[in-house]
Amino acid sequence: MAGAAVLIVERTATEIGGVEGLRQLAETCRPIAIRGVCSDWPAVLAGSQGEDAVLSYVERFDTGSSAEYFAGAPSLSGRYHYGDGPGGFNFARETISVRQAIARIAANARDQGGTGYLGSLPTDRHFPGFAEDNPCVLLPRDVQPRMWLGNASTVACHYDTYDNLACVVAGRRRFTLYPPDAIGDLYVGPIDHTLSGQPISLAAGAVDDGQYPRFAAARGRAVVVDLAPGDALYLPKLWWHQVEALDPVNILVNYWWDGFSAGPDAPHTAMLLAMIAIAERPAAEREAWRVYFNHYVFRPDGHPLAHMPDAQHGVLGPLDQGNYGRIRALVMRLLRGQ
Repeated sequence: MAGAAVLIVERTATEIGGVEGLRQLAETCRPIAIRGVCSDWPAVLAGSQGEDAVLSYVERFDTGSSAEYFAGAPSLSGRYHYGDGPGGFNFARETISVRQAIARIAANARDQGGTGYLGSLPTDRHFPGFAEDNPCVLLPRDVQPRMWLGNASTVACHYDTYDNLACVVAGRRRFTLYPPDAIGDLYVGPIDHTLSGQPISLAAGAVDDGQYPRFAAARGRAVVVDLAPGDALYLPKLWWHQVEALDPVNILVNYWWDGFSAGPDAPHTAMLLAMIAIAERPAAEREAWRVYFNHYVFRPDGHPLAHMPDAQHGVLGPLDQGNYGRIRALVMRLLRGQ
């Protein structure tokens, strides 16, 4: 797939047709811009009446809880990134009440004195009743939303390890997307000293001063998707995305879930384990393991036991026939040294 053009699917909620329709489209692992999917939400309708109206609507659900608030100076221009500030970042983190944070966001929008945002707030904890008032017809009911609320900002280019449906409530959003195989051209930062959990691209959004020469290849594959209130973007896991909130007050609700999970174990966990088990072995041995991973895990040539009757596949049979638990038990015994 390296070097291939990025394709964005455009659909309406009616064309997708519900939970199963989204799941079928998601199997292609391509982003989908979904127009108007939440345009009838009360939250979106409140946003159409102005910034004060939508902030007041959100405050109706506030429980008085506290959350982490990101605060930036006017010179930041809303670009949250690494820097010389606390902890090596160009912004400050504060734990304050959600109500205080909303008031500061409103003041920032009014006075243009700085920028701030609240990110990834589970609505069932901070805004109970919001999800029921603004239901998503494309996801199972047990997938709970999170809210992102702030001023104009640029969230650094990163990826998620879950499927993501991002629904715009208020303000316009601009997503700049890069496919997973652009990772080598994005100059990714540390995985354990991050802005907000996920590694970020150091090159995307930076001044082009020649420091990141390979980024030109990624830039040529970037696709920009603009979303208005009521629109949504489906992002498959591992797709890189820079997110710009373009208006003085912006609210986004997103849903993270794994649409193709066979159990509780995550691919990202397997990758971390592979890093300590394989990454620093000799190059020739790493290449040998690559062949085995391809054969047993990625399966470009089909099932590794296709030449044998299904009844003789053992733990390589379908995971939903008890083999998930058998393999997991084996892995746990090996990790314990048994």
